[in-house]
Amino acid sequence: MSTSTAAARPACDRPDWRGDAACRDADPELFFPDGDTRSARAHVKTAKLICRGCPVSATCLNWALASGQEAGIWGGLTEDERRRLPRRGLLSTGHRLTMRGMS
Repeated sequence: MSTSTAAARPACDRPDWRGDAACRDADPELFFPDGDTRSARAHVKTAKLICRGCPVSATCLNWALASGQEAGIWGGLTEDERRRLPRRGLLSTGHRLTMRGMS
């Protein structure tokens, strides 16, 4: 596949979208906090700040929903926040509005 063909495909259809993620060099433990301790809440806050500036956060969230990821922060949303989402397709703009409301 040529580079131009890969670039023309939607990010969620490309396996390499993770290479564009803002979290690619972050500590994975930030995105999988354990429990409801002060430390876990700090990890959630830090992870969400990283996601907020991520160019592929909507793709990440859509991937997590489509693949049934139950644990962790994906696309800036926690497990509980993802469970509360309506089960229809998310658009980038809708996702950003959702993230602002759940931060």
